[in-house]
Amino acid sequence: MSPSGYADNFARAHLPPPEQWPEFLFDLPALHYPARLNCVAELLDAAVARGDGARTAVIGEHETLSYADLQARVDRIAHVLVDDMGLVTGNRVLLRGANNPSMAAALLAVLKAGCIAVPTMPLLRARELCTIIVKAQVDAVLCASSLRAELDGALEMAQGDHVPRRKLYFGDGGEGSMEALMARHDAPFQAAGSAADDVCLISFTSGTTGIPKGTMHFHRDVLAICDCFPVHTLQSKRDDIFIGTPPLAFTFGLGGLLLFPLRVGAAGVLLEKLTPEALLAGIEKYRATICFTAPTFYRQMAPLAAKYDLSSLGKTVSAGEALPLPTRDAWKAATGLDMIDGIGATEILHIFISAAGDAIRPGATGKPVPGYQACVLDADGRPAAPGVIGRLAVKGPTGCRYLADERQKAYVSGGWNLTGDAYEMDADGYFYYRSRTDDMIISAGYNIAGAEVEDVLLRHPAVAECGVVGRADEERGQVVEAHVVLKPGFEPSAATALELQNFVKGEIAPYKYPRSVNFTGSLPRTETGKLQRFKLRTQ
Repeated sequence: MSPSGYADNFARAHLPPPEQWPEFLFDLPALHYPARLNCVAELLDAAVARGDGARTAVIGEHETLSYADLQARVDRIAHVLVDDMGLVTGNRVLLRGANNPSMAAALLAVLKAGCIAVPTMPLLRARELCTIIVKAQVDAVLCASSLRAELDGALEMAQGDHVPRRKLYFGDGGEGSMEALMARHDAPFQAAGSAADDVCLISFTSGTTGIPKGTMHFHRDVLAICDCFPVHTLQSKRDDIFIGTPPLAFTFGLGGLLLFPLRVGAAGVLLEKLTPEALLAGIEKYRATICFTAPTFYRQMAPLAAKYDLSSLGKTVSAGEALPLPTRDAWKAATGLDMIDGIGATEILHIFISAAGDAIRPGATGKPVPGYQACVLDADGRPAAPGVIGRLAVKGPTGCRYLADERQKAYVSGGWNLTGDAYEMDADGYFYYRSRTDDMIISAGYNIAGAEVEDVLLRHPAVAECGVVGRADEERGQVVEAHVVLKPGFEPSAATALELQNFVKGEIAPYKYPRSVNFTGSLPRTETGKLQRFKLRTQ
């Protein structure tokens, strides 16, 4: 690795040992980055320097920022981080906010200041936030004032561990807010002199055990995802207007709605209300040309599409879960657009297999995006022949480096990233999704660990035992299904099921709650007592 540009060595000290890293590929000339690199200097400062300052960069419900406006806001926040909060390079900053220009500017400012962004989804509860704060040893917090309650709860839970002493709230502009401190600064901010392989982003993803995994990404990784899929598959241009629903805390949303447009001088629309109707209305209002969302949204939007003027829309990208053929067909019938399917992973940062235009083959996810390689591994860990279902393995300019986590050894093998997906490759090199190879539940694009939901249910006084699995669902891909054994004195009923569902919603992010609750007298277990989830899935 290059000499770090950071004063705080936490991130490098907690990377997995190099022998556990995947093999990285930099075959494309565009991926040959200099040893010293700050990704925001390349994405934003370079755009203003080349004369794009007046072009629209981000569009929110209440404001639109040009590239020069966004640069000025990013610089003010960076000064607040360094001059007012006293942060040094390499410190971790937890970010919490809806998709809007303020959240986007705050995230970019953290990276420009040479700190490490730890974005968190607005739906996360205190318990989940606490785990992230402690694992990433967060030094400071930038949080939307509307999301303060769960954060305050998380900070209380973290007492005795590493609790960030510095926190600022934004969105209300009151005394002591981030906006009030920003008003004191109007000087440009010189981007931190970070190394290309300094960590700039720790994105947390669910583990099958429910314990989140922090995926660590470098400054060069942020540019690499912009220089692969958007350039070669999406073929985005500077006049494009990107729109979609993934939160900026998801790498799917961070890339598709902020990083990709900035890289080509385009604009990104950031919607705070994430519903099918709001997305369709946004496409019409802002004349969006490229849309990013999950198959669930496309399924829900297809019957509504005729009510909106979608004539500006040229490309629609689906990722986050498998794209069913009926959804692809319904969207094509409603809009005339062929869906660009894709698979990405938080560990690999963004989409690495996809197809667009004439290369689309319905039913297939696509082929490896230029810059990446992929294969299907058989039961012996060898590349399989066409037609064989096995484990999807990927390598490219980005890849898995977990934050101090033994699960690194399971995700990386022989230089390949193993995504946890079962795929089949045909003779033409197209990849077809078949299933998950682990116990992860993917519902409406969200990754949900059944073990985490089980842990919450077991805290309810009525629950003796439980098992949580994913059940196939036409609307959401999968839904969370809980099989529950009640304690004596509690009766199985619709009211009890509703009580358990509401209990889960109050403890962890609401999208994780079991939409189906089945009461049973016992759970299938092995002779050693291990829960047999596969039997629950086949009941």
